[in-house]
Amino acid sequence: MPDNNQVAAAVRQWVDTVVVGLNLCPFARRELDKDRVRFVISDAITEQGLLVDLKAELDLLEKDAFIATTLLIHPRVLETFYDYNQFLNYAEGLLQQMKLDGVYQIASFHPDYQFGGTEPNDAENYTNRSPYPVLHLLREKSLDMVLESTDYAEQIPIRNINSVVPMLFISLMLRIGICSA
Repeated sequence: MPDNNQVAAAVRQWVDTVVVGLNLCPFARRELDKDRVRFVISDAITEQGLLVDLKAELDLLEKDAFIATTLLIHPRVLETFYDYNQFLNYAEGLLQQMKLDGVYQIASFHPDYQFGGTEPNDAENYTNRSPYPVLHLLREKSLDMVLESTDYAEQIPIRNINSVVPMLFISLMLRIGICSA
């Protein structure tokens, strides 16, 4: 297992090159440039430990308005997507318990992310794949303001899929080329 600095660097590189570089989130660059994105590594090895860390990060977001968003990276727990996906129910339950449902939203990213009704290697799954499991804590007010100021907000998911499809095709061509060399 890489150390926390390596994990943070990998996720930061993913944000820079994939999320921002492919413009999967057209709003991320601004917050990165303002240094308002918090990258946090959880040392949790259990779901309960991760819930404790999630609560601490939500508490911090409540206290510190400068932080626009937090990426809670948890490389040592919820390594399978099934477990991760089940855990999201607990995370949502914590939001409700803390009376923060509607205040924050949790976006989910995982190395094996798979949307319901898709096959594991379908292109749309790659829009939510990250080097390590991540709980992305977003302020709903900020998200609403950005979405209201954008004419094409509802088109973002489709545009994201269209961005990754050519890359997957190129990757496949390269892999086939390597095999035949």
